[in-house]
Amino acid sequence: MQLSPRLGIAILMGVGVSFASNHLAARIAFDHGASVAAAVSVRAACTALTLILMMRLQGVRLAIPRGLRAGSVLAGMLIATQSYCLYSAVARIPPALALLVFQTSPMLYVLLSWAMRKEAPRWSALAPMLLGLAGLALALDLRAEHLQARWSEIGAGVLWAFASGASMAVVYYLNTHVLRALDGRVRTFAMTAVTAALVIAGGAAAHAIVFPREAAGWAGLAGLTVFYCIAIISLFFVLPRLPSTTTAALNIEPIALLLLAWLILGHTVTPLQIAGAFLTVGAIVWLGVSKR
Repeated sequence: MQLSPRLGIAILMGVGVSFASNHLAARIAFDHGASVAAAVSVRAACTALTLILMMRLQGVRLAIPRGLRAGSVLAGMLIATQSYCLYSAVARIPPALALLVFQTSPMLYVLLSWAMRKEAPRWSALAPMLLGLAGLALALDLRAEHLQARWSEIGAGVLWAFASGASMAVVYYLNTHVLRALDGRVRTFAMTAVTAALVIAGGAAAHAIVFPREAAGWAGLAGLTVFYCIAIISLFFVLPRLPSTTTAALNIEPIALLLLAWLILGHTVTPLQIAGAFLTVGAIVWLGVSKR
């Protein structure tokens, strides 16, 4: 069942807000002793268990056709890569900057879909997508001269974030064009279960799974797990039902994080950042109302 682009964009914006809340909670968990491996393994395992319970209650059979098993495992491996890379970026650079770099993933997904001839190019969508990225740069107060001066400080984090975005672009593609025949719950379970198994095994072998030292860290770990579970289940349910260009609505994620950081952490927000936020939201609305 296809969804209208406008409804899809509204859902994806909600997903973006949930992901932003997840990243804010993750930073709190990291600041209080949690490791990246602990955060990724807990959120993936809890999401997989939630989906198992959901499918059992709803009578959904957990069965993956032989021809789709390799794609499911690959998607799970890529989510493990994406999760570890993004949390590694968040642990090194401001979360908003990490998310800006990660937001290249929707555009990479669109270009991949066009290159593989899974969708006809929709060139009119490029303008609002690029405008949205420009708005993000303003909202996050990222200027070229500042980035050049700080590259030695933030370069590693930026590269982790870009690797995360590239991995997620391929996950979007696999969900929409390779694994589409699978029920969304089965598809998401397979990916998160593979992710949990890989990260738990690798983290345990490297003694990298470290849990928080304080109550605030445990609250952050619980928060990132709940918000991630909601966001990832919703994302992979809706993704195959929408054109690839609508994923630009996920650009709301760093804007939501900026607002949450202002409300919860007391970060200051300048008029230029507010203007950038409106520009990004306007670009998403433009994409939603434009003709295909």
